[in-house]
Amino acid sequence: MLKEFFTDLHIHIGRNLIGKPVKITASKNLTLMNIMQEASERKGLDIVGIIDCHAPAVLNEIELAVSQGIALELADGGIQFGNTTLILGSEIEVYDENCKGPIHVLCFFPFLKNMKEFSFWLSSHMKNIELSSQRYYGNAVTLQTITHELDGLFIPAHVFTPFKSLFGKGVSRSLTEVLDPERVDAIELGLSSDTKMADQIKELHRYPFLTNSDAHSLPKIAREYQQLLLAEPSFKELKLALKNDEQRKVKQNFGMNPKLGKYYATVCASCLAPFKGDKCLMCGSVKYVKGVSDRIQELASDQVSGRERPDYIYQVPLEYLPKLGPKTMEKLLSHFGNEMNIIHYVPKAALTEIVGDKLATMIMELREGKLMVDEGGGGRYGRVKT
Repeated sequence: MLKEFFTDLHIHIGRNLIGKPVKITASKNLTLMNIMQEASERKGLDIVGIIDCHAPAVLNEIELAVSQGIALELADGGIQFGNTTLILGSEIEVYDENCKGPIHVLCFFPFLKNMKEFSFWLSSHMKNIELSSQRYYGNAVTLQTITHELDGLFIPAHVFTPFKSLFGKGVSRSLTEVLDPERVDAIELGLSSDTKMADQIKELHRYPFLTNSDAHSLPKIAREYQQLLLAEPSFKELKLALKNDEQRKVKQNFGMNPKLGKYYATVCASCLAPFKGDKCLMCGSVKYVKGVSDRIQELASDQVSGRERPDYIYQVPLEYLPKLGPKTMEKLLSHFGNEMNIIHYVPKAALTEIVGDKLATMIMELREGKLMVDEGGGGRYGRVKT
């Protein structure tokens, strides 16, 4: 029997077991055990992808958890921590001779032995294997090939963001400039795009789309996620879902309205005012950060995708809601268990009893994708209108 599993496959580790940085820009509280506890107990996620597992110190910590009985390596791939399965992942920066700019990609593997072999190979192509998102010195197609030889999945990350992404600056027009399209398993959209936007690009029609948080702090986990239809929460089942095989599939994507993403609109690089024409009307600067919406229009074709896509539900994290502060959040969690329950399942009447009608109504609007937002751009997030 197939079941629904909430999944976020892009979460960073800020510090390893001995307190040294892994993702330098991530929170110090973003440790392996904190992530698994947050994902399981507060967020209500069934599957998470931690994308710094290539770091030897992180691998050692996972192996220690397995040896101590805190975690269990599953027969079909993945590491079970309580109610949540960890998928072993790695985020890598590609910038080979074919790239116009750096590109971030995600590589996922079923077992510790695969990730250890990948980490060993990667260590000879990287200056500091203990850090996240580091520059890979080698050919992108070679990286794809090694990933698949180790039974892994290869997924370009946040593909439209202006910096360090496939279509941001990595290629001029097509992913084939850098990557082998046959060795791409899915496309991660990123915070400033959605299914309808990405599906305007003909060469992406063949791939499933993923919506992940790219969390750099514990609260940001599951700000975007998807619901997968699987038999169980394992790597093997995830792989089947990305191939849309044996009825496994991505059932729904849940992501922020692209206008909330910090790179949605084209803005002045100096003052972040909307940029149109040849110069900023506010400060006169001729420098700008091209927004995701404008970049997609450059790449769009007239051909409509024949692929049946899952629904893309516009949501924001509960913490984005005006008037929902930390105390109110704790009250909701104490009554209803975790954020997935609050967002998806708790009836309005029960919410109203705890937080009042106005906030309960806003949570229902969040659930239904009806919240009004102001757009972001140039590194500044949009916001929910009050």
